[in-house]
Amino acid sequence: MLVRKATINDIDSIVDFQLKMANETEGIELNKPTVAEGVAAVLNDTKKGQYYITEIDKKVVASLLTTYEWSDWRNGTVLWIQSVYVLKDYRRKGVYRNMYSHIKKIVLNDDNLNGIRLYADKSNYAAHKTYEQMGMSPDHYITFEWLK
Repeated sequence: MLVRKATINDIDSIVDFQLKMANETEGIELNKPTVAEGVAAVLNDTKKGQYYITEIDKKVVASLLTTYEWSDWRNGTVLWIQSVYVLKDYRRKGVYRNMYSHIKKIVLNDDNLNGIRLYADKSNYAAHKTYEQMGMSPDHYITFEWLK
């Protein structure tokens, strides 16, 4: 299982994942050209965020996006995890846990990064349980966070 930064060559997989996620989690059919432009915008400008993917046997099986929140309270940046998707056949096999560990190591090794946050649909109890098992806690904003 390899976690790496995504490149423009991964755009088709990431776009496909985003379309599937919107449909699976919220029953929404997104406009593919708009999603493709949005993903390309991030891949071409890392100031907007950074996609990471997981490969198993050279197959892209998951992706997530990190974006940045400046925290004046901490005088540093908090990474937001967004747009998480794992192919159905690879769920409950540690793929997301491995990706989260990769992101957490980045935060731990960078003095300018202060933590990780994400949000999940209120009714997505399976996701809540997963995040709590990784040491994140629900806060009063209905988000999950881990802070260094």
